Amino acid sequence: PMGRPRQFGVLAGGEKRDLLDTLAAGQIDGKTVYACSARLLRPGDHVFYLEPAPYWEPGEKKMIIHYTKVVVDFLGAQTGWDAMVGLPVEIEPLVRPYGLWTGNTFRGIVRRDGKPVPFATVEVEYLNADGKVKIPNEALVTQVIKADANGVFAYSMPRAGWWGFAALNTSEAKMDHQGKAKDVELGAVLWTEFLEPVRK
Repeated sequence: PMGRPRQFGVLAGGEKRDLLDTLAAGQIDGKTVYACSARLLRPGDHVFYLEPAPYWEPGEKKMIIHYTKVVVDFLGAQTGWDAMVGLPVEIEPLVRPYGLWTGNTFRGIVRRDGKPVPFATVEVEYLNADGKVKIPNEALVTQVIKADANGVFAYSMPRAGWWGFAALNTSEAKMDHQGKAKDVELGAVLWTEFLEPVRK
């Protein structure tokens, strides 16, 4: 279940708009989720961003905070897709993160406090929402790549759909969980959509 996000907003034209109060709680499969319907006010790319409430991950024995972004193109202006929100950890896209064909290669820079993170681990996952893609083994659920010395990573998409990149960092500060100080994973997440070319 998702706790109420700590921040949610959109960056467009160099200005941030707080949308936290627009989030409406709902239920999917008995778990809490949040949804928003936002009116876009100006042409150009809109970078939606979210800081979730921290949650405990029993399998990894750590607290998780994944700062998440998705870029929405509005009225075809195609400007501002590489704008940085200023999150503690963030992926700077080097390729426009929409209007992508299957087989394109996506590249980005992993940043922490604005600085590139050398050799950062980046996990890549396909949103297999309808369950139509058969996963032969667990190693194929999450692709794992590493950024280079300048924090730059690249990945080519084998299939159309939504793909998420999560660049993982460990916080220097620990967080309390049930009275004990635990490690905190900071993830910089960016969602991208790839489309299959269609012949006329």
